[in-house]
Amino acid sequence: MTRLHVPVPVRWSDLDAYEHVNNARMLTLLEEARIAAFWSDPAGGAPTAVLETGPGAPSITLVAGQRIEYLAPIPFHREPLDVELWIGRLGGASLEVCYEIFSPPGVEPRTLYTRAATTIVLVDRASGSPRKLSDGAREAWQPYVETPIAFRD
Repeated sequence: MTRLHVPVPVRWSDLDAYEHVNNARMLTLLEEARIAAFWSDPAGGAPTAVLETGPGAPSITLVAGQRIEYLAPIPFHREPLDVELWIGRLGGASLEVCYEIFSPPGVEPRTLYTRAATTIVLVDRASGSPRKLSDGAREAWQPYVETPIAFRD
């Protein structure tokens, strides 16, 4: 089982009146982890960061669906959360990104706060049509494909 570990900080503004990460802010935490994991960065980054981004990029990524399962409230931590990511499914022009959000490394007991999955579709910027995943992206992502999350019913 190969997963990416992406550190994602909790900002003070992510907390609500109940002193835990607000459910709407959870989408932002997932987005931050996903961008770090999949968007290319000239300075380096994760081995899976192969999607060209920016105003001139030939493709854009769209969120087609998202599911979140909250297991425990996330309190404020000074250290970044440990977001584990993997790919639950690789399709023709889409992929399912799976996440488990844990307490920061070294914080005991290690707590699993959230499980989530996001379906991403790669779209040609000019035509607006789905664009097949490139061979390079498939090659970079294949080692991170594992069983998708089985959510509670």
